[in-house]
Amino acid sequence: MSLNTASEALDSAKEITERGLDFLRSHSNPEEHQVFLYDLSHASSAIAIAESFLSFAEKGEEEKGIVELFCADTLRAVAAMCFGREDIWRIQSSTLDVLNQYVAEHGTPQKYSIASLSSQKSHLSDELELVAKTFRRFGKDHIEHLAEQVHRKDLDVPEEIIAGLAQMGCFGLSIPEEYGGSASGSIKDMYGMVIATEELSRASLSIGGSLITRPEILARAIENGGTDEQKRVLLPKIASGDLMSAVAVTEPDHGSDVASIAMSARPEPSGGWKLNGVKTWCTFAGRADLLMVLARTNPDTSQGHRGLSVFVVEKERADGHSFDFQQESGGRMQGKAIPTLGYRGMHSFEIAFQDWVVPEDSLIGGVEGEGQGFYLQMAGFENGRLQTAARAVGVMQRAYEEAVTYSQERNVFNNSLSSYELTQVKIGRMAAVIQACRQYTYDVAEKMSMGSGALEAAMIKAYSCKAAEWVTREAMQIHGGFGYAEEYVVSRLYVDARVLSIFEGADETLCLKLIGRRLLSR
Repeated sequence: MSLNTASEALDSAKEITERGLDFLRSHSNPEEHQVFLYDLSHASSAIAIAESFLSFAEKGEEEKGIVELFCADTLRAVAAMCFGREDIWRIQSSTLDVLNQYVAEHGTPQKYSIASLSSQKSHLSDELELVAKTFRRFGKDHIEHLAEQVHRKDLDVPEEIIAGLAQMGCFGLSIPEEYGGSASGSIKDMYGMVIATEELSRASLSIGGSLITRPEILARAIENGGTDEQKRVLLPKIASGDLMSAVAVTEPDHGSDVASIAMSARPEPSGGWKLNGVKTWCTFAGRADLLMVLARTNPDTSQGHRGLSVFVVEKERADGHSFDFQQESGGRMQGKAIPTLGYRGMHSFEIAFQDWVVPEDSLIGGVEGEGQGFYLQMAGFENGRLQTAARAVGVMQRAYEEAVTYSQERNVFNNSLSSYELTQVKIGRMAAVIQACRQYTYDVAEKMSMGSGALEAAMIKAYSCKAAEWVTREAMQIHGGFGYAEEYVVSRLYVDARVLSIFEGADETLCLKLIGRRLLSR
């Protein structure tokens, strides 16, 4: 494949998305055209991933075939998006011809069939490959055999997994060495976090890969805005796993609209703060020792996100699906787990705070941190989005492996299921999507280690999470009726994957409010 040919085709695709964005820019309120903006956000994300993926073709013939397929897949999706919009976006037929020619040559069933035999090499350095193998082995030895039981019985995350990951330093991957973590300030820090997350998620999304996310979000907020005392006291305990954390941001009436949060934090005459309000979807809040709570310290709601602050709220550990704690002062904290389709083990809680009093030093940043909560929370969520993309890659990789194994062992009409073209095309497309997403998580990790990459983290989160739904769905379909049976792993992977486009920024909000806005402002 000529990289120039692929690059030219992707340039034509970018021209289409840019014309669409120009169409929206010509309107006084572009976000009124939500469908167009949503489509353009996803298309732009796919193109960005494909452009970054081009260099992967230089690593070998298998890799070249994978890149060809992903580019063809991306161009086909862009062409479908603009179908029926050619006139209003003023798209030239010659622009579409470039896309059509590339897809016709590189997106054939035969090409997908060849890619279905891909080895899925990551091409990591020896040091990073050792990281991958270490966490993959931990997943196989300590997580996989427990994952099905936890999922079916909706049990808690086993303490032995938490202890094992803590011993491996898993909760301090991005915490600086001076505070007990393993981060040295190099690019390898973010790479290690992404790789560990993918490998643990391959074993289990809920009791493996997701355990790292909440400590990462809280640690990032403390690193960026905490006082020296908060960094000195809290970060080492988070890094060691002595204090596990959960995030309490979302509210029942506001969802992803963080700026409209109503939970209040009012200063107490005797010192400290009194919290009142309800938070929902607080994953892992029962077992957690710390809650990262976003609350409104400025009662003037017209201040929007500028009136929010972040508190670190200590609590007792609780087993099971509910808890009810009371303070001598009369404060109360009640939590109840929300029954969910998948993603079991972590338990997502709704928590009610009634006159719950926290000390003054619970406010991240102290006096100077008041009103900075939105920015600290968003900085933490940037890491969370990249981690979620890596979690999606891990889930997809496991689904791919299960589909390949089953298709090779299953005979249908006297032939191996893997010998049929339709099966090969499904598996080939899986291979291309997974590898493209994986390589882009590495690229974004590198950008974020240098202080950029917020847009790209949102893009890979949006794309890979939707892709995970398709990959797990097709893996289940390849299993036929057995895929619908809980005795096969793919049924768990399918229901777990469905949550990925919802948490850490719902797909629609992410595309319209973050990716779309940034694309329009360019």
